[in-house]
Amino acid sequence: MKRLILLLLFCHLAFAGKIVKHSLTFFLTASSGVKNIPDYVVVVLVDEVLVGQCDSVRKIPETRQDWAQKMIDDYPQHLQMYIQNCLSSQHENKAHINMLKKQLNKTGDVHIFQRMTGCEWDNETGEINGFVQFSYDGEDFLVFDLKTLTWIAPKPQAVITKHQWDRDRPENEWWKYFLTHRCPELVKIYLDYGKSFLMRTELPLVSLLQKTPSSPVSCFATGFYPDRAEMLWRKDGEELHENVELGEILPNHDGSFQMSVDLNLSSVTPEEWRRYECVFQISGVKDDIITKLDKDVIKTNCVSPSEFPASPVIGGVVGLLLLAVCITGVFIWRTRNNGFRPANSSDS
Repeated sequence: MKRLILLLLFCHLAFAGKIVKHSLTFFLTASSGVKNIPDYVVVVLVDEVLVGQCDSVRKIPETRQDWAQKMIDDYPQHLQMYIQNCLSSQHENKAHINMLKKQLNKTGDVHIFQRMTGCEWDNETGEINGFVQFSYDGEDFLVFDLKTLTWIAPKPQAVITKHQWDRDRPENEWWKYFLTHRCPELVKIYLDYGKSFLMRTELPLVSLLQKTPSSPVSCFATGFYPDRAEMLWRKDGEELHENVELGEILPNHDGSFQMSVDLNLSSVTPEEWRRYECVFQISGVKDDIITKLDKDVIKTNCVSPSEFPASPVIGGVVGLLLLAVCITGVFIWRTRNNGFRPANSSDS
C-alpha cells in the first residue's frame, strides 16, 4: 500500500521556474489481478502534499494533515463528497478496465487504470489550468482539452471513445465548470487552512560531493521547501550548459525536497576551479545560495595515498579496502518521471 502511494506521489505536476502556482490533484489508480494491494486507491494532493486518501479496503476517506482535518470538520459537505466518490469508484473502475481490455485487445489478467484530475492556480496572475487525463497499463489513453471541450486520443484505439465522449456535451461542460471554478475554489480553501505549512519556505543544506577525484562534482541541496527551485553551475558569473547534468527534484521523508546538479571537470585545470560556483534558487527568496567550487570543502569517501598507514603490510590491506570503497562510491539515486503529465488548456 505504501509503495503504491509513493509511486503515485512521483507522478507529480511540474512547475516551471519560479512561477508561484498552487495545485489540487486527484490521483485514482484501479487495478485488476494485482495481489496484495487494494482494487483502487484515491489520493488527494495539495501543492503535491498528500492530504487525504481512500481505498477499496477502508472505503472511508482519511486525512493525512491536521489542517486538512480541520477543514473537513468545518466543511462536512466535503467529506460527504469524498465518501460518495470513493464508494462509486469501485464499480466505475471495474467497468473502465473491462471496457478498455476489450477495446485495446489486451491479454493477461493484470491491468492498471489511472485517472488524474485537478487544476493549477497562479495566485499572482489568476491564471487557471485544468487537466483530466486517463491512462491504461502505463500508457496515455485520453486527455481532455479544456479549450475546445473535446478529448485528445494519443492512441488510435482510443479514437472510438474520443468520438463518444466528444458528443457528450453536458458532461464536458461539467468538466469545464469543475476545472475552472470548483477546483480553484477548493485550492483557495485548502491554502487558507494549510498556509502555515504549504506556503512556508525552508532553505536547504548545500554540499559538494565527489565519488572519486576523477568523477564529476555534484552540488547537492537537501531539506528545502517548496519544490519550486532551480540549481545551476556558473563560471565567471555566466550560467553553464555544457558538461552539466541536472537531476530531478525528489521528496525527502520529512516532506522537504532534494536535488543535485553535476559538473564534469575533466577538462578544467585546478587553477580554474575558483572561477566556478553552484547556485541554488527557490521561489519566494530573493537572494541566491552560492557555493564556491573549493577542493577543500568537497565531501568524498576516498582517501589520498598519502594518508595510508606507513606499515607496508597494513598499508597494503587498508589500501585495498579503501580502493574498494572508492569504487563503490557515494551513489545518489535519481528517478526520472515516466508517468503521464497534465496538459494545459492550450495544449493540442
